[in-house]
Amino acid sequence: MRRPRLPEKAPRARRAIHSLRVQLTLANVALLALGIVATTAVSLMGMRYYLLDQVDSGLTKTRTSLASTRLTIRQIDSLTVLSFVRDRLAPGQFDKRATPDSIFTAVDARGRTQTLFGVAPTPAQRDLAAAFGDPAALTSDPDPRSVAVHGAAYRATAARLADGTYVLLATSTDGLHKGIGKALKLDLAVGTLLLALLACLTLFSVRRRMRPLEDMVETSSAIAEGDLTRRVPSRHHSTREVEQLRLALNSMLHQVESAYRTREHSAAQLRRFVADASHELRTPLSAIRGYLQLYDQGMLREAQERRRAWDRMNGEVDRMGRLVDELLTLARLDQRPELRLRDVDVGRLVRDAAEDLRAQQPRRPLTVDAAAPVRVRADESGLRQVLGNLVANVRTHTPADVPVELGAERVGGAEGVVRLWVRDEGPGLAEDDAARVFDRFFRAGGGAGSGLGLAIVQGVVHAHGGEVSVRTAPGEGLTVTVDLPARREECD
Repeated sequence: MRRPRLPEKAPRARRAIHSLRVQLTLANVALLALGIVATTAVSLMGMRYYLLDQVDSGLTKTRTSLASTRLTIRQIDSLTVLSFVRDRLAPGQFDKRATPDSIFTAVDARGRTQTLFGVAPTPAQRDLAAAFGDPAALTSDPDPRSVAVHGAAYRATAARLADGTYVLLATSTDGLHKGIGKALKLDLAVGTLLLALLACLTLFSVRRRMRPLEDMVETSSAIAEGDLTRRVPSRHHSTREVEQLRLALNSMLHQVESAYRTREHSAAQLRRFVADASHELRTPLSAIRGYLQLYDQGMLREAQERRRAWDRMNGEVDRMGRLVDELLTLARLDQRPELRLRDVDVGRLVRDAAEDLRAQQPRRPLTVDAAAPVRVRADESGLRQVLGNLVANVRTHTPADVPVELGAERVGGAEGVVRLWVRDEGPGLAEDDAARVFDRFFRAGGGAGSGLGLAIVQGVVHAHGGEVSVRTAPGEGLTVTVDLPARREECD
């Protein structure tokens, strides 16, 4: 016979007890229980005080009436007042029960009971007289006292007659206490029912209100398993705090997903960058190694061959040096270096770049639109590198007779941007190539160059807080536009 697996149920029960839903339910039930106990105690105490006050008021009035008549015990015992005494003062006098509702007895100054109406004192009368050793002290008390007669509770007082005899008056409070006990039982029954009803309603309400939190747990678990697109759904009738938490959590998850996608994209770019850089550096290194092997094996016997090999190795070294310099430039731009800002006339830089292009390609049609000074606070060497790379890109990828236009202007006044552009009427780029034109080591159609020129342009422009864009189409040429903030202080 297999034993029941009790150890597994205990932790589950402990987890249920420590859950927020159960804790809130227990807290509400405990608060209501305290309220019921406090209300019941106050109401019962008030009811007891009111009923005892009614009993005490009746006894006090009777005592006052009896004392004010100035009668003696013999006069009371006479037949002329017998009916008054039986009907008014001692309605329970002739009740032979052990604990009547009312007790009326006479005692002397020593507290001994006396025969009244020709009837011997009953045990209840003797017990009442024995409860008060000194009846004189009882007459001086403003309020009746509580006594026990045969185990029953009474409220008693005393009146002194004209002949010095004391009359003891007592009224049972047993019915009062029984009524209070019944009221207590009723309050406890109603309170228990209310507590059970509150527990059920609280569990249902908390379960309903906790559903958004359960959705958050499910969403977090799904994201932990790799589903970064999951979000916490919205529910009807949710509280404002829970809705604010849902919105904040969804915003955080969006940021986490964006950061993860960005990291993955950066890692992919880094891998592609390393692979492209290795490929670009391997080509000149392979060429240099090949010529050195030819020289080492003595296969370059002619002076002309050795000179040609020497020139080729120098060319590959220069190419590798330029590639390394461009990689270092990109690395510095990635680290966001501190720029040497000063007032720069962008129009002058455009005219200098145009003169350099004329010197290198005298036959190329060239238009310059930068006659007026256009000043901006920027790093002059960085802007010269931007224009140099854009002009070099035109010189490398377009025929020497293709018209080129360079220009600079201020757009939007003092609060606008300074715009410079380089436009050619060359073959242009396809849409897919235009989308990757700023990628590192990207060369449309496998053309010449290292593929880092426009990447450096984008890095320098972004370091200045500006934007760079291209507009091109096959057969419509290529236009590169650079927008720099006119006031550098706003973008720092």
